[in-house]
Amino acid sequence: MKFIDEYRDAELGKKLVNRIEQLSSKPARLMEFCGGHTVAIMRSGIRQLLPPTVEMLSGPGCPVCVTANADIDKAIALAHMPNVIITTFGDMMKVPGSYSSLQQARAEEADIRIVYSIQDALQIARDNPKRSVIFIGIGFETTAPTIAASILQAKEEKIGNFYVLCLLKLCPPVMKALLDLSEIKLDGIVCPGHVSVIIGSRPYGFIPRDYGIACVVSGFEPLDILLSVAMLVEQIENGKPRVEIAYRRGVKPEGNRRALELMDNVFEVDG
Repeated sequence: MKFIDEYRDAELGKKLVNRIEQLSSKPARLMEFCGGHTVAIMRSGIRQLLPPTVEMLSGPGCPVCVTANADIDKAIALAHMPNVIITTFGDMMKVPGSYSSLQQARAEEADIRIVYSIQDALQIARDNPKRSVIFIGIGFETTAPTIAASILQAKEEKIGNFYVLCLLKLCPPVMKALLDLSEIKLDGIVCPGHVSVIIGSRPYGFIPRDYGIACVVSGFEPLDILLSVAMLVEQIENGKPRVEIAYRRGVKPEGNRRALELMDNVFEVDG
């Protein structure tokens, strides 16, 4: 399958591993920030292929992981209000708040429905005009444009019973917060691919500038990740950290301008 099979080629993978071994002479601690990368690394056994000098750590992974208990509590409280339908992605159902979860709330007869996209939630609002339909807007910049577009669509169609509980997160500030903890010494970061399709690579510029940490935006196939590791190791060996893109088939430095405009038109950054 085009754009998949060629990024899983075993012979090319061996060459990249050899390249990393040849480049790497000093310890390099790398972190993948995205949960999709963590899954791909585990599935492909990439950690076992790397030389002892290269250590890979896993970051926070997904927006659900960095959602505060108070936000989960807010969603649960809304679910128990009369004439309310909560719509959410399935991965939110079992996430515990301070005292309960959405799954527990549904067991207590709250009307909570799992949807596969915000468009499903919008249709539920059309079908239930006398009830308030609330979509739990969770995600990083990857999901924000579709949520923004659906909010504008609801406005255009005058769907007055459709609401979004906005729990969206911005990726670079989360990365900055992690780095400011200074609990983990990092030499390089595998920057998230899907987020970068939207925001581009430029927002990561503060990482090499302020923290001296190398950055490479990676795709999600095994060769994508191995190439990103090789590029990071080369930066570290040369002592010249910067932001590079290994995932050029999906990411431009400036990002997706239309998606960014949608986000700017609909959302305000809090904090």
